[in-house]
Amino acid sequence: MRKFYLICLILIGMTALSWAKEDAVQIGLWHPLQLFSEDDTVSALRWDIFYGVNSGVDGLDIGFVNKTKLDENGVQFGEVNLVDGDFHGWQDGLVNLVGGDFVGLQEGFFNSVDGNFYGMQYGFINKAKGIFKGFQLGWLWNTVTQSMRGLQLGLVNTTDDLDGVQIGLININGNEHPLGFFPLINASF
Repeated sequence: MRKFYLICLILIGMTALSWAKEDAVQIGLWHPLQLFSEDDTVSALRWDIFYGVNSGVDGLDIGFVNKTKLDENGVQFGEVNLVDGDFHGWQDGLVNLVGGDFVGLQEGFFNSVDGNFYGMQYGFINKAKGIFKGFQLGWLWNTVTQSMRGLQLGLVNTTDDLDGVQIGLININGNEHPLGFFPLINASF
């Protein structure tokens, strides 16, 4: 019976190594102590025990602090998630920062996207700098710098240009059409 278990462990190890050779699985303790270089793109699973950096990730990304230098597609779970490029999928963490565009669901205490956003942001503070199309649900503050197309629901909601509905204690619409400020519900179409 021991031989059977040993053979199974060897086969599992060989499979993991074959995946590792193809950059499918990345395991990192603290950058740069990781299986592959930060310039590699991971194609299936990245596990950053404390802090990991890669060029891109396509698949499942889990860890304490996850950093992607370019684009990420898939699911990202961590306390701090940092993506310098675009993100497509589901991002869940205490702090989520995306430098490019975002498509999907972003949830955490503090969420920020520097580009355009298509989907839903859910958190204590939500921020998008580009065009936002979708739903922002913030316990404290939702803000869209350029244009909000959809629904903002939070204590404080702000946007430079509203084409939708704001529901909250303080609602600010920068284009002032029809109203620049209105408590409880503000709308512009």
